[in-house]
Amino acid sequence: MASYSMADLKALREKTGAGMMNVKRALEEAEGDPVKAEELLRVRGLKGVANREGRSASDGLVAAHVGPAADGSGQVGVMVEMNSETDFVAKNQAFVSLADRVLAAAVDSGATDADALLNVQTDGVSVQEAIDGVAATIGEKLVLRRVARVTGEHVAVYLHKVNKDLPPQVGVLVATDAKAAEVAHDVATHVAAYSPTYVTRDEVPEQVIADERRIAEEIARNEGKPEAVLPKIVDGRLVGFFKENVLVDQAFAKDSSKSVGQVLAEAGGAVLGMARFRVGA
Repeated sequence: MASYSMADLKALREKTGAGMMNVKRALEEAEGDPVKAEELLRVRGLKGVANREGRSASDGLVAAHVGPAADGSGQVGVMVEMNSETDFVAKNQAFVSLADRVLAAAVDSGATDADALLNVQTDGVSVQEAIDGVAATIGEKLVLRRVARVTGEHVAVYLHKVNKDLPPQVGVLVATDAKAAEVAHDVATHVAAYSPTYVTRDEVPEQVIADERRIAEEIARNEGKPEAVLPKIVDGRLVGFFKENVLVDQAFAKDSSKSVGQVLAEAGGAVLGMARFRVGA
């Protein structure tokens, strides 16, 4: 029987994220050598990458970075969402390190979407190949789901842990002008909690507004409201839609007596862009 301890077994499992039986089998075949056992796990995992394609990867983490813009005009915020199949792997150091590597590649390359980033080179291999390599060792499907990039005179980042034992699963970037920098972090925490879809009403597509008007009118008619008051009812319900979905119209999380727009106006600034990721959502 191979010579290894439970501590060896636990250490290799924590390092690779592989299943207990797979780790045990690899250690036995490697005669207790953890380096050889890890190599066996990797080789076997590479063979199984294609077989994992149909499996669901709905756990994972969000990672973000804020740094100076190349032209010195302000700051750039970059965020990535990496998915795994289980929360056990999501907190595994190999997976966390992979996410950091992918994020660094996104920052350096300027990639703005997942497909472009997967083809970026990192340490001599593509990001996709780097992901496949770690997936091979861990034995789970790993996916780069999405990438966000925002720019402004100031960029605030907020990462939230849904579970204290796991990496952040909600991430927000908020880009502002210089005057709004003082409230940018508070706005970012608000975005994390209230999940607005648009920054201002101007960003809401005309078709979305038309659909909301049509639905509001149909509801009012079905409720038997008088024809004469339908336009006022529809306008009121559209305002309700804006308050739910538009950042500047939402009641501010820290002080619901004010809207986010009022808070920004008091600071004399504006939000220039935002991004919000929640793992699996």
